[in-house]
Amino acid sequence: MTRIQDDSRPVCVLTIAGSDSGGGAGIQADLKAFAAHGVHGLSALAALTAQHTRGVTSVHVPPQDFLDAQIDACFADFRIGAVKLGMLASAEVIGTVARALQRHRPPHVVVDPVMVATSGARLLEEDALEALRTRLLPLATVLTPNLPEAELLLGRRIEDLQGMSAAAAALRALGAPAVLLKGGHLDGTDEVTDILADAEGEQHTAHPRLRLDAHGTGCTLASAVAANLARGLALRQACAAAVDYVHAALRGGYRPGRSEVVVLDHFAIMPGR
Repeated sequence: MTRIQDDSRPVCVLTIAGSDSGGGAGIQADLKAFAAHGVHGLSALAALTAQHTRGVTSVHVPPQDFLDAQIDACFADFRIGAVKLGMLASAEVIGTVARALQRHRPPHVVVDPVMVATSGARLLEEDALEALRTRLLPLATVLTPNLPEAELLLGRRIEDLQGMSAAAAALRALGAPAVLLKGGHLDGTDEVTDILADAEGEQHTAHPRLRLDAHGTGCTLASAVAANLARGLALRQACAAAVDYVHAALRGGYRPGRSEVVVLDHFAIMPGR
């Protein structure tokens, strides 16, 4: 278990996100990714979803004072090395989380702008988009959108690698100091290329495309980045290692439900697996 320098407590990573009753994405995936990286996982539920591998059937948002209480309880007792943000369904929820982050000032914040489920179900209310841009991006260490999410944030299509580079730069201009733009939705390519844009320029990480319908990849990638940052890795190393981890977990994926959707094996890289 990784420990923060000058503190005997193990390093912890807090996920503030939605739960997935099917266990493949959301907080359930986050906690598995934290465990696989040797960090203690904490959670504050910003939403509860009724979902499985075939889709989301219902969403419940808990009262905001309860979300606040969860976050404050975690910071009151644990040494938090990073926070990962996932599904924040409304402008009200985003405001609550932004105020909590400003109170507690964690060392790193990884923002996964969860907007649309793999099934196509919309997970972000219309009024939350501007709140995400203005309240969360300035607090982020790194933003980790997929292409559809980046298109919603920017209001334009992204059609090729050149467009991805331009989009990553445009997202940085909105206020995020670094952007890890995921290329899995880019059609017509045999490789998946993820682009990290930061103050130093760009870092590209590529893997062969796996022809799978997968669930929970975005949650897992952001959680792996957060865990790596909490463990002391530099941003570029943290992102490259997280991309490699997700690729391995996807290669070891399995189908627990009645659909063809693959859930990641978070412990595929463990010895003996």
